[in-house]
Amino acid sequence: MSLVRRIKGLCDEKKVTFAEVERQIGISNGQIRRWDNVSPKSETLQKVADYFDVSTDYLLGRTEIKRSIELTEKDEKDIQKELQNIINGLEGNSYAAFDGQTIDDMEEEDKELLIASLENTLRIAKKIAKQKYTPKKYR
Repeated sequence: MSLVRRIKGLCDEKKVTFAEVERQIGISNGQIRRWDNVSPKSETLQKVADYFDVSTDYLLGRTEIKRSIELTEKDEKDIQKELQNIINGLEGNSYAAFDGQTIDDMEEEDKELLIASLENTLRIAKKIAKQKYTPKKYR
């Protein structure tokens, strides 16, 4: 999908016209339509991305993910704390058995893979929660 089509889709979602977007970000009238033939300046592209609260990669078609949510240092600490709580809950717990083995009985490599998988799952969950529940004005 072309840059102009992506912007058109975002305009439709937000119920605004190209002209309104151009006025709001301070570019000349008809500029966005010209981007079918001419590449925009990076600063202008960033202004459009900021206006729609999307990444420039999304506008350029490099990804289908509209917004990239970054985890803060506090988020990282929370993830590590939650991961440790999960691991502590699994240790010595016969109810949390994997193929009949508790986490204590697992080979070291399998244990590391399980922990990495849990950590990745916590990161994804944190990003989804931040995207879903953080108001736009705080992003």
